[in-house]
Amino acid sequence: MSSYTIRGGKPLSGEIVTSGNKNSALPCIAAALLTEEEIILHNVPDIEDVRVMLSIMESIGAAVVREVDKTGTIHIRATNIRGNIPEDLAQKIRASILFAGPMLARTGKIVLAPPGGDVIGLRRLDTHFLAFSALGAYSSIDKNGMLQIEVSKDKYCGNEIFLDEMSVTATENAVMAAVYAPGKTVIRNAASEPHIQDLCNLLISMGADISGCGSNLLTIKGVRSLHGSEFTIGSDYIEIGSFVGLAAATHGDVVIHGVDTSQLPIIRTGFRKIGINWEESGKSIRILPNKKWIIQPDLSGMIPKIDDAPWPGFPADLLSIVTVVATQSQGTVLVHEKMFESRMFFIDMLIRMGARIILCDPHRAVVSGPVLLHGALVTSPDIRAGMALVIASLCAQGESVIQNVYQIERGYENLCEKLQILGADIKKNKKI
Repeated sequence: MSSYTIRGGKPLSGEIVTSGNKNSALPCIAAALLTEEEIILHNVPDIEDVRVMLSIMESIGAAVVREVDKTGTIHIRATNIRGNIPEDLAQKIRASILFAGPMLARTGKIVLAPPGGDVIGLRRLDTHFLAFSALGAYSSIDKNGMLQIEVSKDKYCGNEIFLDEMSVTATENAVMAAVYAPGKTVIRNAASEPHIQDLCNLLISMGADISGCGSNLLTIKGVRSLHGSEFTIGSDYIEIGSFVGLAAATHGDVVIHGVDTSQLPIIRTGFRKIGINWEESGKSIRILPNKKWIIQPDLSGMIPKIDDAPWPGFPADLLSIVTVVATQSQGTVLVHEKMFESRMFFIDMLIRMGARIILCDPHRAVVSGPVLLHGALVTSPDIRAGMALVIASLCAQGESVIQNVYQIERGYENLCEKLQILGADIKKNKKI
């Protein structure tokens, strides 16, 4: 497996441009299956998860062309769709489940291996099946563990859908499955993250009739067909938050360009609790150098808490980042991960590097700082924990080696290059 070797202990400074939102790009790629006409997507990040999604598209008959001028532009034409999704590709990423909705709408059936992706606890699929069932589909798992979903034309129709959890991918699948369903579909308790808004806006540009975009109540009126479209993926607010954390933890001076600041208020609130702030100017933010970040106690003087929640709450994907940055701030904070059972287990590796953290249970950790971290051999368990370990290594004294960086590069575009632009001493080692 590939690894990073990092020598830390120095502030990072400079300017970088944020990439397109990974979590927008993946469902938008899947949505291209809903029309035979060409879909052109701009600002698509060149990351492993996107490459796998495009490989899946090609494996089932779509024509895919990526422009070579590094603008992140991809052309997809799904004129002739055939066969099922190859098992090996489906099991590489969690997002392979996003093909279920559009394939069901386009062809009436799909056979899919259970999706892969990050190992961060139970990530149930029942919410997807409940949504498909409301539209008239039947879902099952065969003796080989393959997911089988099918709907007959006479049973396929709009309906009331109440999602039993505010799942991002289940919301996306329900929306894509409903765009062709005759009649009206109302999705209650829908997730509303910016990437879901991107998907809905793409579908609307293709001719879908969707209202309530950005809310927890979506209404879709079925249409007979969708047409081609051209759409630009929004900026990745998780990458932005990651680089905010990186700049703060190394006490650096970093400017991030291409930012949609309207998505940052709750992220700013979370970082402020550990003393970190930034300046905004148009579509750019600047994290100013500060030698002493101070965790802000609650008004009563109690230890503050940072916890995650569905949008517009603090993103779960940034809790790993906040945890490592808090080791470099003065004071104590409680980090509460409420959504995934195994996401906090990477803290053992931070403790190995010298962090003062008490892992109370699989969901809660008490972090005290500042502490001088030291280099260590660690392994990335998932995308966001892997990025947190990169940040820890960059502010640690000495040399660190991070293994399994495939997981990190599933979510961050040209990470080594961006870090080197900021002055990081980082090298990617070839696969062993």
